Formats: sequence, structure tokens, C-alpha cells
Amino acid sequence: MGKPTGFLEFERQLPADRAPLERIKDWREFHLDFDREQDAKQQGARCMECGIPFCQTGKILPGGASGCPVNNLIPEWNDLVYRGLWQEAYERLRMTNNFPEFTGRVCPAPCEGACTLGMTEPAVTIKLNEVSIIDRAFAEGWVQPSKPAVRTGKKVAVVGSGPAGLACADQLNTAGHKVTVYERADRIGGLLMYGIPNMKLDKEKVVQRRVDLMADSGINFVTNTEIGKDISTEQLQDEFDAVVLCGGATKARDLLVEGRAVEGIYLAMDFLRANTKSLLDSQHADGNYISAKDKHVIVIGGGDTGTDCVGTSVRHGCKSVTQLEIMDRLPDERRPTNPWPEWPMVYKVDYGQEEAAAVFGDDPREYLISTKRFVGDDDGNLQEIHTVRVRWEKSADGRMNLIEEEGSEEVIPANLVLLAMGFTGPEKTMIKSLSLDTDPRGNVQAEYEQYTTNVDGVFAAGDMRRGQSLVVWAINEGRGAARECDRYLMGHTSLP
Repeated sequence: MGKPTGFLEFERQLPADRAPLERIKDWREFHLDFDREQDAKQQGARCMECGIPFCQTGKILPGGASGCPVNNLIPEWNDLVYRGLWQEAYERLRMTNNFPEFTGRVCPAPCEGACTLGMTEPAVTIKLNEVSIIDRAFAEGWVQPSKPAVRTGKKVAVVGSGPAGLACADQLNTAGHKVTVYERADRIGGLLMYGIPNMKLDKEKVVQRRVDLMADSGINFVTNTEIGKDISTEQLQDEFDAVVLCGGATKARDLLVEGRAVEGIYLAMDFLRANTKSLLDSQHADGNYISAKDKHVIVIGGGDTGTDCVGTSVRHGCKSVTQLEIMDRLPDERRPTNPWPEWPMVYKVDYGQEEAAAVFGDDPREYLISTKRFVGDDDGNLQEIHTVRVRWEKSADGRMNLIEEEGSEEVIPANLVLLAMGFTGPEKTMIKSLSLDTDPRGNVQAEYEQYTTNVDGVFAAGDMRRGQSLVVWAINEGRGAARECDRYLMGHTSLP
């Protein structure tokens, strides 16, 4: 715990973000740090002696996720921050989390939703404290390559370099195995590199910095290589003692309504991926991205991906941006059906909406809207979308049905539509090539905490196994798969 009476003395405080109208002029991270170390100490002091720290144990409850999936020892490093023992706080943090510089920036912090103080007061700033610790550790030079003292002679292939693949590779390398990570893109990082915009997670200063450390630790990274196409799965099995699949859930959900074929409709990830690649390659000078400049933009879908599309479109200089959600607006406070310590399903304004409001005068989100058709001009370019308002009604069997509101049809001008409606599961190339069993949702069949597939020596983890989820769950699964892979190779394991 921190100071025994800290939660009574200090209020929750976060450093201010860069002003919206300032930060939309560039692609730099929009979060700022505290100016004084005393501020961070006070926030650590708010961690109370609650007896059972629900914050540090990730669970899936009937109503949703709760707590930290990587089991960060949160009260311990909060106490160390309060006492000014920053290096000790870093050592405690890295025991459970391979990449706190990622989670401290992009995780929605289910730990804070389960904070005991959060039942009656604003929760402890756990996410801020985490990123403060790791950023201090990098600044002080405490984060160094970690080379194993002894190599086992075993070789492992990790397919996919997102958070699950990187966590798995890091753990297996620690155990002494020779690890090769395969990535089909031109840069390592998967979702971290091309799925999250630079203003949320800096690619060169944060992501590439960690990749370079892992390479210095002895991990081999191979880019521009797709397993099942550039290298056969048979070759992979022949060359390696074990294979861990961490390919993600990259098959996006489409919207197959009338007019879908007109020009100007894109999957959100195609939009975001091209934008970041062009930014990194040439600061957008090459023009190899989908520009929203001077366009009426419609983002269909909420969540983080929808927010990222809004923020990116505003930075391009769009003429307008509207975000359509088929669900109702969340309440301002928890519903009785969403009690602590579940993740609070409440209304929030994220960075993209804040920026759109600063530019155009209002939150861009409209709720309970269903898209009926896309309409193009004579040249086949998107001109407008037709929508209808809807409501949700529960039927006698308990199912929620979507009902269209009669007479609520609307026509909205649109030159660019971005589909941010989530993902339906992993792509099938490797799954078919390896003859892997899948679950009813199309994910690779492998039990949680076991990660073994129906093929000997082949493991699966992350979104490819569990479906679309959080970065922190991907790290959890990557670590777990490494543990079970190590056990398979050696007959025992010391990995957590």
C-alpha cells in the first residue's frame, strides 16, 4: 500500500493532455507526463490497504472483465513509487509485464475498474503509475537486453509479432530457447505497429525501442514473410522443435449492404495501417495512404478503432466527421447490472471525439443508427449514405432484436466511409495448412492455460485463440503459451 491515509488526503489527478487544437497538427503522442515527481508520489499514496487487491487479478466475470490479466503486483509498486524507490518499482513491474510501456499507453485499465477505492471515490491512477515507472526506467538506463546465460539447443518459431507473439518470444528467449519471430508486414509489432495510430503509441520511440532490445537479447526477427505462402507450414515444422501461432484475429467484419462496391468505402484497419506506414516511410510524402482531407467522413462503429479513425481523419483535415453506432449511448454511471469490480460500462469521451468536438463543435457520435445503403455518383464514387434510426427490444425468449423506427430514414453526405465494426476471427491460411481444429467462432481450438492445438508441437495464443481482445490479454496468453511450450520442450518449466 501507499500512505495509510493517502486516499483520504489526495484526489485522483492526471497530467493534462496536449490541447486538442494543438495536437491535431502532428502525429506525436498526445499524453503528457507529470511535471513534478511529487505528483506521482501522491498518486501512488492513494493506493489503500484494501485487504484483497481485486485490481491485480484478471478475471472474466459474468458481466465482463475485471482486474489486470497479467497479474501486475499493483499495490506493491504503488507503495514503492510513493516511497521514491523507482528502480525497485520497475523490478517489481517487470516480473509480471513484459511491455508496460505498451499497456501503460493503450490498455483501457480494467485494473482501475476493479480498484477497491473506486467503489466510493475515483480509482487509483494505476495506468498512469505503470507508464511513469517504465518511462523512468528507460530514462535512467535500467532497461537492458536480457540474454540467457545458457542456451537449450531448442528452436521455436513464433508466428506473428503482435503483443502475444512478442511476449511469447521474450519469455521463451529467457528460458534459453532460440526464438525466431515471423511477421508478414515490413515492420515488427503487428497490432502495436500498424493497428494503433502513432499519437497513441509512438512507433520509433516506444515500439521499435522494445523490438531492438529483444533483438539485442538474441531473438531473431524475420519480416515480409507470410507462413503458408512465403514459407510452408511443413518447412516450419521441420526446421523448429515447436511452433507458437500468434497471428491475431485480423479478419474484419464487413458491411455488405446495397452499394458496398462504390469507391470510397474501406475497412478501418486498411485505413489506419496505410496511414502509419506512409507516416513512418516518408512522413506522408509518398501519398501511399487513404486521405480524408477535404472529405465528409463517416466512421461506422465505435470502440478504440472507431476513435482512431476519427482522430486520424481530423489530422488529415477532413471536411466533417460523423461516427455512427448501432448501440445506445452508455449511461453516465454504472447500471445495477454492471457492479464493481466489473469493468464499468459508462459513457466516456476519448481523444478522437474530443478532437472532433474541438474542430467541428460537437461530439461526432450518433447512436442507434443503422446503415441501409451506400450511393455513388455517376463515376462510381461515394456520394452519400442512407441510414435509419433503430431501437433494441427484448423478445419473449430473452433475445435483443433490432427494430427500425418508421419514418426515421436519413441521407448523409459522405466521400469516405470507414468500417470499424470489429473482427470475426483469424485468417484461415495457416489453420487450413496445418489442419488445425477450430472452435464454433472460427478461432484455433486450444484450451486457455494449455494453448496446445490438435497438432503435436503447435501452440496457439492471443486473439488467434480467444478472438479479438485487449493488448493485456494478448500478453497474458503469450506468456502462458511460452510456459507450456517450454514444458513441452524440456519436460518441466520455471516460467511463470
